[in-house]
Amino acid sequence: MRPLSASLILACALLTPAFAQNGGNPFVGRWDFDVHPASGVGANWLGVTDKGGNLEVWFQPTGGHVIQMKDAQVKDSTLTFTAAPATANHHATTWELHATGDKLTGIQKRGDQVMELTGVRAPELNRTAPKAWTKPERLFNGKNLDGWEPIGDPSKSHWVVKDGVLLNQTRGANLKSTRKFDDFKVHFEVNCPEDANSGFYLRGRYEMQLEYVAAGSEPPERSMGAIYGRIGASSQLPRTPGKWESFDITLVGRTVTIVRNGVKTIDAKEIAGITGGALDADEGEPGPFYIQGDHTGGLMFRNITVSVPKK
Repeated sequence: MRPLSASLILACALLTPAFAQNGGNPFVGRWDFDVHPASGVGANWLGVTDKGGNLEVWFQPTGGHVIQMKDAQVKDSTLTFTAAPATANHHATTWELHATGDKLTGIQKRGDQVMELTGVRAPELNRTAPKAWTKPERLFNGKNLDGWEPIGDPSKSHWVVKDGVLLNQTRGANLKSTRKFDDFKVHFEVNCPEDANSGFYLRGRYEMQLEYVAAGSEPPERSMGAIYGRIGASSQLPRTPGKWESFDITLVGRTVTIVRNGVKTIDAKEIAGITGGALDADEGEPGPFYIQGDHTGGLMFRNITVSVPKK
């Protein structure tokens, strides 16, 4: 056997993670989709694993939470599943995908409407925590909305600053930071009223749930302090609607740690993919913080600060 050249050895080493991720089946892996409906850009995610020769497929639609596609099947090299079932007013939404290297391409069908799809393999984002962080910097100055802007139509925004507090007066627009971040530590305090439903998005893609809907009406992964639909808190603290609470969130790559009211409730867990409401599916890119304001009003925020890795 001829000895391998150094360049060939290097090429094999670089390819190994990709083959390890897909396990020999081209559909296996995590996939990010930026879709382009008539109303703008939407973000979807697909997670495919091989379970003893059968594919298990989980789908994150543009809204809502990740859900298993139990009708998913591969036939003639095409992966198909029903992304949304038919209703009284809408046709079913189906996806048809083909694997081409590190991409999935195909179409979405809804009745006679057809939209092209392209998914790319999600980045692994395996990064170690920095040795030091910068001094916390204010993201909200307590005086005005400098550094923040509504998402979409500004006329629908009901975010105001009152008595040093950031307040969403009523259901309306979401609000995002004008700056984007990669790895960070963010601190904020929130006053969440009874029956409120909101979220604080990390990099604009991963929602940490803020809610005080009826106790027990949501599973742990969709409850207060969870990464919505992905990671539930290890323990639920007492409900305190109408009172101030603090959150300290560290995100390095995909690894998230959450401390709520001084109690570590999520400890260095991996976020597998985007959550519903993500601004895009470009997981390898920096993104803004954004606060959900389109569900309910009445939420208040203060003392929003951020630290980033020290250079």
